[in-house]
Amino acid sequence: MSYLVPSEFVTKMVDAGESKIFMSTRDTLIRSYMAGAILALAAAFAISVAVQTGSPLIGAILFPVGFCMLYLMGFDLLTGVFVLCPLALIDKRPGVTVGGVLRNWGLVFSGNFAGALTVAFMMAFIFSYGFSIDPGAIGQKIATIGESRTLGYAEFGTAGWFTIFIRGMLCNWMVSMGVVGAMISTSVSGKVISMWMPIMLFFAMGFEHSVVNMFLFPSGIIMGAEFSFMDYLVWNEIPTVLGNLVGGLAFTGLTLYTTHVKTAAKRSL
Repeated sequence: MSYLVPSEFVTKMVDAGESKIFMSTRDTLIRSYMAGAILALAAAFAISVAVQTGSPLIGAILFPVGFCMLYLMGFDLLTGVFVLCPLALIDKRPGVTVGGVLRNWGLVFSGNFAGALTVAFMMAFIFSYGFSIDPGAIGQKIATIGESRTLGYAEFGTAGWFTIFIRGMLCNWMVSMGVVGAMISTSVSGKVISMWMPIMLFFAMGFEHSVVNMFLFPSGIIMGAEFSFMDYLVWNEIPTVLGNLVGGLAFTGLTLYTTHVKTAAKRSL
């Protein structure tokens, strides 16, 4: 059978987290750089489709193509390692430490950001013909997204900050389901279908994904949006990263690990 039962794929989740913690700095940075770049390109693709068709839903339906590509290639997103690496620590795998988990998160964040920023610059260059003309409808849409999802939240103060945080939680609940989806099947088609569904849901609902935002907001700033880099950090990236961490680990990682690895005692009949 191409389907793995939860007790099998949850063990794979712990194994994957352990492997990522001990991965070399070079390999971690390269894999995370490519993941950030591919997801950024997928976001640009989805927005382009939404603008051209007038239907955001079509963009959301097509966005998961980037997520599927990067995970089939074995690249790493911050939202994924937020879920997998702590499980290896909780499972008390030999040599796994809090420092090792934090090191992995820091490297993946850096690689994702560098990859997303590279694509942000490249797409801004394309939209504006080397910054010589107005970026056009797609560039303006990206700038509008950046303004509404930084200054728009800032208008509500603390309530706005926690709104982003909860959107980040809901996002990585779904995205981490996609990460797990890649492990529940041994066939490419099964993996793709399992990843596609939750990723489409998060994008269609407008939840906050830290790596997608690493592309959207710097891209908006490059193309002249009316918000600052500090606005982006305080009113989007920081609460989104924290929400992604809590949502993915609490709703997916710990629930699966607790009920399929560290299961409660069963009553004898």
